[in-house]
Amino acid sequence: MFNTIALGVVCPMANERETAVQFASEVLTVCSRYGFKSVRFFAVLDNVSTDGTRDLLSAYAAQDPRLEVLWAPENRCIVDAYVSGYRAALDGGSDWILEIDAGYSHQPSEIPRLFEKMTEGYDCVFGSRFCEGGDMSRNTLKRRLLSRGGTLLSNLLLHTKLQDMTSGFQLFSRAAIQGILDRGIRSRGPFFQTEMKAYCQKLRIAEVPITYSGANHSIGRAALSDSFKGLWRLFQLRLQNQL
Repeated sequence: MFNTIALGVVCPMANERETAVQFASEVLTVCSRYGFKSVRFFAVLDNVSTDGTRDLLSAYAAQDPRLEVLWAPENRCIVDAYVSGYRAALDGGSDWILEIDAGYSHQPSEIPRLFEKMTEGYDCVFGSRFCEGGDMSRNTLKRRLLSRGGTLLSNLLLHTKLQDMTSGFQLFSRAAIQGILDRGIRSRGPFFQTEMKAYCQKLRIAEVPITYSGANHSIGRAALSDSFKGLWRLFQLRLQNQL
């Protein structure tokens, strides 16, 4: 069935000159094994990236047309970068859209888990650090507690049932991503991953285990404030039967 599906990979990148080309190459190699009708890797960069990552990727793209470097200086936050990538994937005719973080926070070797689950008839497959086989042990206890706590609170207030509501390694059908964009992503911080999952809860969804190896970035007050405001807004939508 893969030969009828156009795959788009959305991957925001910033200052990652040490790993960007290798990462993109590995992702394309894994995806090409499945015989998709087409595979395109959308690397999204903006003014945050200043170390030459864009030039390196552009040079690689000149040799491999499956890689498309999206320069989006208008981006104001990471959410804008993802949305730019989603829209490019849709405009490019992608039937499935894979979202993955660069820098080996997510492992290219685990992509097949999402593909294989998607073939069972799901609209969205979410990577989970907390289901059996998942892992984020390389992160601080505080980071793990925030992710766990965010998941528990979201499930309680939104009546979602996922084991990981904050992960960003996921696979969507074209219709699922279009539906999310039509509703509009209001969050300006990491909470947007939870917001997207909340919008998908009435679709056919599943989770697969992933390993998260990202840096232990601190979660600032602005991000926490955005999360609580977003969660309250979604809770109100649920009470109004709009979620």
